[in-house]
Amino acid sequence: MGLFDRLRGGEGPRVAFFGIDGVPYSLVADNEETFPNLNAMGSEGAGGTIDSIVPPESSACWPALTTGVNPGETGVYGFQDREVGSYDTYVPMGRDVQATRLWTRVSDAGREATVMNVPVTFPPDRDVQRMVSGFLSPGVEKAAYPDELRETLEGLDYKIDVNAKLGHADDKSDFIEDAHETLDARFEAFKHYIEEDDWNLFFGVFMTTDRVNHFLFKDYVQDGEYKEEFLEFYRKVDRYLGELRDLLDDETTMVVASDHGFTQLDHEVKCNVWLEENGWLSYEDDDHDSLGDISDDTRAYSLIPGRFYVNLEGREPRGSVPEEEYEEVRAELKAELEAMEGPDGRKVADRVVTKEDAFRGDHDDIAPDLVVIPNHGFDLKSGFKGGDEVFAKGPRNGMHSFDNACLFVDDDDASISDADLYDIAPTVLDLLEIETDRSDFDGASLV
Repeated sequence: MGLFDRLRGGEGPRVAFFGIDGVPYSLVADNEETFPNLNAMGSEGAGGTIDSIVPPESSACWPALTTGVNPGETGVYGFQDREVGSYDTYVPMGRDVQATRLWTRVSDAGREATVMNVPVTFPPDRDVQRMVSGFLSPGVEKAAYPDELRETLEGLDYKIDVNAKLGHADDKSDFIEDAHETLDARFEAFKHYIEEDDWNLFFGVFMTTDRVNHFLFKDYVQDGEYKEEFLEFYRKVDRYLGELRDLLDDETTMVVASDHGFTQLDHEVKCNVWLEENGWLSYEDDDHDSLGDISDDTRAYSLIPGRFYVNLEGREPRGSVPEEEYEEVRAELKAELEAMEGPDGRKVADRVVTKEDAFRGDHDDIAPDLVVIPNHGFDLKSGFKGGDEVFAKGPRNGMHSFDNACLFVDDDDASISDADLYDIAPTVLDLLEIETDRSDFDGASLV
């Protein structure tokens, strides 16, 4: 049996999607020698920059990318979300995603899907033929279905994620080595199941790119100590994508995309410290470390990344802002956020988006009232432990951006113009010739 025979996947066309988390389009376009394969995809098919979502946080982005709808429909707004009617918070997992995933639509159409390392998919979906969950999973043992998948991955020394703590050290050598090892095992796993499985949709994500960007992106931008190591890592990423492309037959369309862009990080912005300093937030006592410790006098609080909530009477347990004052208070907060300046005199906010403009759907009851999309260089943090400084420096030197995400489609009928993350799911389904209702998505097919 030849390779193309094994890649039959039943009737109809096939799509192989590879996520490169956090890779900005400009990085690929500006470094043709580093990315010959991705640039070839772009010239032979289509490639370009796309916008991410509000907010551009991986935990919210991947549910949006894999469903084609906004957080008001997915129910996931970030790495940490708030319980309805409570100050309790939780880390959203796969079971919290309320909208229909791509691979579920594929399965419902009688097709087969293999899904590997997608963030926010734990526990693994047992309605697809094979899945290993990604970012936020506890480990391969619990994240892989069926058991045969777990055994194969363990044999490859497969890891769910790179050890990001290694990136906190001044010497990044151990972190870079771990990033390569994680990337190598991810590629071997993808290659193995592309060759071995019958699939109509293969959906795999390289998450390590995001990790490398967080700790080395400024070195790339400013010709820093680890610029060559940064580019060498990406030469390998591109080589692996080229090898995966070579495995595919003429009936299979390859799609590569990132969930958000990236830029250099200059200042971490402690949003709750700023709120406290400006009279919006106060605590019950000096010993505070969570949202539940805010006082009855609080008018607003923040969760990452850049999500701001009015402490509304009747919605929050100790809400202090009457409903009739909501619009006035929110407008006041929005104006102050728009006016906030960093230590260098630059505006922190590129723009401040209201919940009505960003979110819509059946699960918008925990939507933030305002979301700040920061200017490049300002990374918005929250936390409730306080501190004396609004602006700080941390171990990371790269941050997510709303703009400059990337999309490549190996099909010359595709056109990437004025596109965003919501367009990817309907595009993949269109390539698979699976009928859908246009109203099911916030985006539209690019083919």
